Order: sequence, then structure tokens, then C-alpha cells
Amino acid sequence: MSESKYPRFCPIAMAASLLEPRWTMLVLSEMWCGSTRFNEIQRGVPGMSPGLLSKRLKEMEANGLIVRRGAGPGAHAEYFTTPVADELEDLINALGEWAHRNIDCEVSLQDLDARMLMWKIRTKMDLLQLPKRKSVIQFILDEPEGGKSNYWIVSKPGEEADLCYVDPKFDVDLYIVGDLRALTAAWMGHSSFEREIANGNITLTGHELMARTLTKWLVRSSYADTTIQTNPKALADT
Repeated sequence: MSESKYPRFCPIAMAASLLEPRWTMLVLSEMWCGSTRFNEIQRGVPGMSPGLLSKRLKEMEANGLIVRRGAGPGAHAEYFTTPVADELEDLINALGEWAHRNIDCEVSLQDLDARMLMWKIRTKMDLLQLPKRKSVIQFILDEPEGGKSNYWIVSKPGEEADLCYVDPKFDVDLYIVGDLRALTAAWMGHSSFEREIANGNITLTGHELMARTLTKWLVRSSYADTTIQTNPKALADT
């Protein structure tokens, strides 16, 4: 049998043929988080080129995992998962929990992506815990390769938070300054915000109440509370 072909009679092989193409599960996960437009999905998977995302969306539509709607004149096309894809949500989340429990955090923190992290933070924020007015939070992050990156999250009552990559020219309520690795570790649950702040890896300056209630509105990853194995290096060499 050719090594390039799976045995089609095997259900696991058939499932793999739909889900193994690179980025497919990440695209589905981003859509389950509420992203429906092309640009929104791409912001959630920033390492994926627009051309590859377009190709993958077409493949996923042909395979019955998503549907495309509203592509008429002047309308923005939107993509939605199908009931067939939605059956996979718990399975894919369980796969993420397995990886979080078993793969050494030093491995998972090797390839950091500030844009993806900030988009995920923006998606998970509990806006009801912020002041009942426009709030602006600036993140100033030290990148592993040197230099700093800046991001602004703008929250307005009754609206989704907006993530800005350039200065929106609003007065900033709270500055969060720190190391990208420390922020990622705290958000993913490999560490905690309290620990990273106590160690000086993250500092908060500005609105006192927003700083004090950080862990209420800056909601961590859904995997953060997953119990990690006592031997976290179990799969580090695989």
C-alpha cells in the first residue's frame, strides 16, 4: 500500500484525513470562539497566510465541516461550523487538555506568538468586570528576541473588546508591562499572574481597581485549570 494513502475503511483514518491538514483544528477552535469573518479567523491564527487560510476554508467547506454565507454584492462572507464539526469540539478540547497535562511547559513555551496571545486574551476577557465606561489597557511586552511590542485593548460597554496593533490615541487606564513568556505562562496556567507579578516579571501601573481585579477580568485559558502531570517532562523528548 502506498504510504501516502490511508486505508479508507478505517474510521480513524477517515477522521485523520479531514483533521490532519495543518491548521484545520486551530481554525475550527477559533470559529468555536466566535470568529466568523475571514479577517477575524486569521487574527486568531496569525501564523497562517491568507492564501493558505482561503484554501483550507474551501477544503473544510467541501468536507462538510463549515458553511459559507452572505457572500453577495457588498456583503462580507461569514463562515460557520456545521453540526458535523460541532461534534468534534469536545474531542479537540480534550486533545488540548491532554497536551497541556503531558507536554513539558518548556516545550510549549518555546515558540511564543504575541499576536495570537493578545487575540486570545481579548476573546476571553470578562468585560462585565471592567468599569462601566470605555477602558483602555496597553500591553508593553518584551519579546524573546529583543525589542518590545505594544498592543491596546479597548473595551466599551455593550460592545466586543477591540484589539489594536497601533496606538488608538486614547488615554490609557492601565499599563501591563512585562515579559511575553511570563504573560503567556500565567495565561496558560503554567504559572500564575500573582506569581509573575510578585517576581517582577509583570507590572501593573494605572487604574488601581482594574489592577487589583486583574484576575477577574483577564480570564485565563480554558486549559489553565487542567491538572498537569507531576512529571511534566514525560513527553519532552518525543
